[in-house]
Amino acid sequence: MQETFPTPDQIRSARDAIEGKIIRTPMLALKQDAFAGRFGDARSVSMKLELFQHAGSFKARGNLLGIDRLSSAERDAGVIAASGGNHALAVSWAAARQNVCATLVMPKATDPLHIEGCREAGADVRLVDDIAAAFDEMNGTAEAEGMTIMHPFEGAHMTLGAATLGAEIVADLPDIDCMVVAVGGGGLIGGVAAAIRQARPECEIIGVEPFGADSMSRSFEQGEAVRIGKVDTIADSLGSPAALPFSYAVARRNVSRLVRIEDSAMLNAMATMRDALKLVAEPACAAALAAATGPLKVDLAGKNVCVLACGSNIGAQRYTALLGDR
Repeated sequence: MQETFPTPDQIRSARDAIEGKIIRTPMLALKQDAFAGRFGDARSVSMKLELFQHAGSFKARGNLLGIDRLSSAERDAGVIAASGGNHALAVSWAAARQNVCATLVMPKATDPLHIEGCREAGADVRLVDDIAAAFDEMNGTAEAEGMTIMHPFEGAHMTLGAATLGAEIVADLPDIDCMVVAVGGGGLIGGVAAAIRQARPECEIIGVEPFGADSMSRSFEQGEAVRIGKVDTIADSLGSPAALPFSYAVARRNVSRLVRIEDSAMLNAMATMRDALKLVAEPACAAALAAATGPLKVDLAGKNVCVLACGSNIGAQRYTALLGDR
């Protein structure tokens, strides 16, 4: 990997490649009365609404880039991914847009909204017992049938897709002092951080992980990409059991620090987004806001802050069950 990956030229090329194909999602100033005092003495706080992206999340960007770069032979063979969340929907959407056959291997417990969304996009959906079995099925099928694996975060195209998002953020907020981003596998925060740092080197980039899925935090502490023993969080989109070398290296180079939050903090932030912004957010989508109104609140004093609403695909039944009486 290049020491400076992704470079400004690579980010510009990626933006050009997806221009007109993705949505330039809006930036919202959080000035509503419901947020009064919630961010301490921050100078300003804005939210990048990437949940309005195609397929409901930032992953549309990287998957579009990845499928666009396939050779003719790879296109003919199709793509395959293991996912029960936003990645599955984004792969299905990007493949359909470019007339490439997609196979999604998903756990049986996946939110029905995700399963039906993939099928409606024309993908072949295979249901297996759990996410570990999904990755085994993906790897075996890819080898047997010559399909290209679309990894949810580990790869140059996913990092570059996230970098196009970071470039939009700094264009909309040229005086940004602090960026708060949820962390799953690390592809999102690595790309966003790299793009912002090239324009605003002094900007602090803070990653947010649930305590039950903190593989990147542990990797930062140990100085290398590590695997955790068990994932235990309501934020399935952040539930990576391991950090991987490529994404870890980009994140380690560009991210200032990481914080951990409880699942309950994400639930409270989901309720706040519902009540104050009339937005239906899945737990991962609310993670950055949860951190900004929680463990980071004191640290934001005097800063121009952006929190990323990275995406949201959640069925009504699960949403209601999570929030309960909140």
